[in-house]
Amino acid sequence: MRVLAAMSGGVDSAVAAARAVEAGHDVVGVHLALSRMPGTLRTGSRGCCTIEDSRDAWRACDVLGIPYYVWDFSERFKEDVVQDFIDEYAAGRTPNPCMRCNERIKFAALLEKAIALGFDAVCTGHYAKVITDAEGNPELHRAADWAKDQSYVLGVLTHEQLRHSMFPLADTPSKAEVRAEAERRGLSVANKPDSHDICFIPDGDTAGWLAEKIEMTSGDIVDESGAKVGEHPGANAFTVGQRRGLKLGTPAADGKPRFVLEIRPKENKVVVGPEALLAIDEIRGIKVSWAGLPIAEIATGDQFDCHAQVRAHGDPVPATARMDHAAGSGELVVTLVEPLRGVAPGQTVVLYQGSRVLGQATIDAARSLQRAAL
Repeated sequence: MRVLAAMSGGVDSAVAAARAVEAGHDVVGVHLALSRMPGTLRTGSRGCCTIEDSRDAWRACDVLGIPYYVWDFSERFKEDVVQDFIDEYAAGRTPNPCMRCNERIKFAALLEKAIALGFDAVCTGHYAKVITDAEGNPELHRAADWAKDQSYVLGVLTHEQLRHSMFPLADTPSKAEVRAEAERRGLSVANKPDSHDICFIPDGDTAGWLAEKIEMTSGDIVDESGAKVGEHPGANAFTVGQRRGLKLGTPAADGKPRFVLEIRPKENKVVVGPEALLAIDEIRGIKVSWAGLPIAEIATGDQFDCHAQVRAHGDPVPATARMDHAAGSGELVVTLVEPLRGVAPGQTVVLYQGSRVLGQATIDAARSLQRAAL
């Protein structure tokens, strides 16, 4: 096949491209320029998609003997990922920019351009697996190494996108093996640190970065009964589950720490309470999509068993789910057998059956039965 290898500049994408070449595919490497700040360099393991990463990607392609290009997706990234991140926080939600980047950049804009140029597939260094069923339909599954599994952030991929996706690291048992392979292949990124944090906030100070983008207005911090217990400099700077930085003037009756339970941007209030009230029993999701063909219960609205995961490195918990087709365009209702803590609107819930990713939704509301009973 003609394969476009997305080269981030890290060890995973370099080894994935190497394996695609070794498998006999006609491979071309491309690095996505997502920022128009030419002087930007990563700091250790913070950030990605910088000039340093571009150079590392070029060196890897040179070793592999494949063509290398840089595609400027900075405007689309700014609009579809960065601005979305700002807008979601301004609305009191907690977004996942990696999800948006995979959905709108790496497997939408990039894949669209690749197919238009005659490529059959896009290859990335994600740890996930595409399995084809007996009828030839693709399914997204967890990688062999669950510790490195990235199927959660790929839960936004559609049936058509999965048909053109290639994940050569799917069956790799560990990251150590990937680094050892890179060393054997002479790839200079063999020991390069993994990137983490939000790529466009490389110093990790999300609150400080948002303060420059969103107008902050001071307001009240209230407890679960509505009584004022403090003041905040701007509700948008807080997130559900947060404990530090509240600076409450009134101690809790039981003397225990309080946590952010809810953000109310329209009222400019932050609601706090005991940790127990962070436990969520029901999630309602919008912007639902299915990774591959949806299971039969989706169309009928029948309930089905699954596991739900709400963070990239979170543990999946047993749940039941159903589609509420009476709710306009359709709403995903997930009932958790085991409550989850600190679930916030704007996060993504991904559903699994065994190792298979069924699909995902953006959390619109998270309900605590205990809190509702107060």
